Amino acid sequence: MKVKVLKETSNELKIEVEGIRHGLCNLIQKRLLEEEDVDLAGYDIPHPLASNPIIYIRTKGDVKPKEILFRALKNARKINDNFGKEFEKALKKV
Repeated sequence: MKVKVLKETSNELKIEVEGIRHGLCNLIQKRLLEEEDVDLAGYDIPHPLASNPIIYIRTKGDVKPKEILFRALKNARKINDNFGKEFEKALKKV
């Protein structure tokens, strides 16, 4: 997986991520939109055969978009870990 920064300003970040699909993009977008310092977050896959989504973040105030992205990814990881633990518990009960 490669990440390329396409645009970076004090309150905007646009990155291209090679090799991910809608599932991960939706997760990232959802976690970003849960952050109160995010003004706008979304993604676009310009061409379905060249799956290199572009993720866009615009923040409010003085909060850097990179900080928000790292926070959102950390939250996504935590949810994934919790899901894994609960799934394991459920399998042991079967």
